[in-house]
Amino acid sequence: MAADFWAGYISGAIGIIIGNPLDVIKVRLQAGHSHVDPSTAHLSRFEKASSLVRGAAAPILGYGALNAILFVAYNRSLAALDASVTDPTNPVGVSPYKIWLAGAVGGLASWTISSPTEFIKCRAQLDRRPDVSSWTVAKDIFRTRGWRGLYFGGGITSARDSIGYGFYFWSYELCKRLMTSDDDIPHQAAMKILLCGGIAGVVTWGSVFPLDMIKTRLQAQTITDHSPRTENQSLLRPQHQMLNSFQIAKETYRVEGIKAFYRGFGVCSVRAFIVNAVQWAAYEWLMKSFNHSWGAQVKIQEPITGL
Repeated sequence: MAADFWAGYISGAIGIIIGNPLDVIKVRLQAGHSHVDPSTAHLSRFEKASSLVRGAAAPILGYGALNAILFVAYNRSLAALDASVTDPTNPVGVSPYKIWLAGAVGGLASWTISSPTEFIKCRAQLDRRPDVSSWTVAKDIFRTRGWRGLYFGGGITSARDSIGYGFYFWSYELCKRLMTSDDDIPHQAAMKILLCGGIAGVVTWGSVFPLDMIKTRLQAQTITDHSPRTENQSLLRPQHQMLNSFQIAKETYRVEGIKAFYRGFGVCSVRAFIVNAVQWAAYEWLMKSFNHSWGAQVKIQEPITGL
């Protein structure tokens, strides 16, 4: 199996473990469950500390695979777009637009995993039932909507992933070109990778946050399949009417204004910086470790094959 597959898988799982608590807060803010200060009153709504890891199982299992597919598709697409690429982790001289296009292709390829994973995660994080799990949510979706139901909201999820990951790789490589140098000592290089990864995460979410908010509210509507309506539910469904993405965007703007499209962006930015700083550092280190290890094995085997 390719080094970029396993490096992407492991770094993706690490990122989800680190970022899930803040992701819970972000999703609940986007869904319209809080109109007060999120640092105090919103957190008091969590029934217990386990709420901060609610919905983590699906993304831990799925996001590792998603990240693996993302990086493999990005690396292969970049090599196809520019024949001069020999090391995708250091695409020197490659035009930024090619990096963006390769990232967009990678994001689109990862949609097969991200769509059901995001739907299950979103439902689990917003569900008010006690001790709800990702498995419980997945069974509910299958029972009420069938296998195709796992891809509910898939259209806007694919748009978000394609655009977002285009900017993800573009901003990361741009930051590396501006900040890093061949003269950097290992400590300096590591710190700059962390910084570039964090910046890339914030840029990515800034480019697609309104789309993500609409996706969250679109998928949150399905919770009424098994839950009674409460006074805290979003204003978007006063009569349990299922709205599409365009209707949600229009109604959100009419009722709550433009600020609603960026509600939770502060929390998301903090999470994005931390998660992607660690994720990129883990990916770069794993790629070097795997390539060095496998390269050493090839050198050991070469004399044997020549006998």
